[in-house]
Amino acid sequence: MPIIVNLDVMMARRKMSLNELSEKVGITLSNLSILKTGKAKAIRFSTLETICKVLDCQPADILEYSKR
Repeated sequence: MPIIVNLDVMMARRKMSLNELSEKVGITLSNLSILKTGKAKAIRFSTLETICKVLDCQPADILEYSKR
């Protein structure tokens, strides 16, 4: 897939664990893990907005397009 998810990079920069992000965003650990590993087929804008608020970042800090 040409969309690369850099969620783990932003979490490391903010020194935040997957458990902590899951609690603050309000989604399950399994769903967050699927997103983090790039296996998700879609993400709701509301979820992306909440992740950006919690991590104090922009969507482009998390999602990247690569032509490969």
